[in-house]
Amino acid sequence: MQDSGLVERKPRAIARKMAKPWEEYFQLALQEKMPNPSRKIPDQNVDHLPPVLRLLEKRQELVDADLALQAQKEVFQTMMAAQKQRWEQVEQKERELKGSFVRFDKFLQDTEARRSRALRRAAEERLQASRQEAEALRLRAQLEELLRERARLQRRLERLEPCARLLGGVLEQLPEFQEVPELVARFDGLADMQAALRLTERQRVAELEEARARLQRLREAGQDELLGQGQRRAQLLERLEAARERTLRGESKWIQIQNTAAEKTLLLGRTRMAALNLFQLVCRHKRQPPALDIEDTEGQLEQVKLFILDLSAMLASLRQAELTPASQP
Repeated sequence: MQDSGLVERKPRAIARKMAKPWEEYFQLALQEKMPNPSRKIPDQNVDHLPPVLRLLEKRQELVDADLALQAQKEVFQTMMAAQKQRWEQVEQKERELKGSFVRFDKFLQDTEARRSRALRRAAEERLQASRQEAEALRLRAQLEELLRERARLQRRLERLEPCARLLGGVLEQLPEFQEVPELVARFDGLADMQAALRLTERQRVAELEEARARLQRLREAGQDELLGQGQRRAQLLERLEAARERTLRGESKWIQIQNTAAEKTLLLGRTRMAALNLFQLVCRHKRQPPALDIEDTEGQLEQVKLFILDLSAMLASLRQAELTPASQP
């Protein structure tokens, strides 16, 4: 945008520079064509000229001025045509310059794009080169590994060469095998079977060891259980003996209680009989029939108590009465 503005301002500046000399040229041309007022008309007596001559002079001056103006107009038209041609050339140059700027801008853009592509291509090439270098290192390491493997296999082949000759001799003695690979395959099959049998044997041995260990654990657990059962049996026996002792003590105590209860019952029966006999004696003494139930021992004792209290009061009154006469004399 700045370049296009610069291109637009340049023709205007050129036009301003060119306008000043053309103006000066037009002024000089007019001064040459137009009559110079500073020139002095030859000394004539203007007052003595007839009006017709003065009119002719005026007309001649007008014609001269017209001619000068026409010449000046032609010069001006010529100059304008030249100026127009010049402007067309300037515009053409301006368009060419704009095109040049556009092409230059496009060239710069293309150059920047090519530079960016070149940078990207260089970065990709460097990345590709680093990858190829890494791949080359890997392949070199793989090649060295393969060479070591080849050397190892070569040494193994040299070491197994007597075995190959031996297999050839064995193949000659065994007509059922046509080639060495068949014999090797048979041997491999037998070796695999032996390895499988050994693996099975190891598994069976491991299972047997595990079963033995489990049996040992069960035995130890059984012994621990037997010991625990023995301890619990001894504890239960101790508790049984203690229970038996408590039972014997309880039985003896119960017998003692029963004996005491029998004695208490007998004593109670005797007491109740005695209370009943006393009550009956009180009733006979009072000449009253027994009004209480035979089982009402407390009521009977209460009646006996009342009777005894009455007797005691009576005896006390009798003693008082006996003491009173004795004190009178």
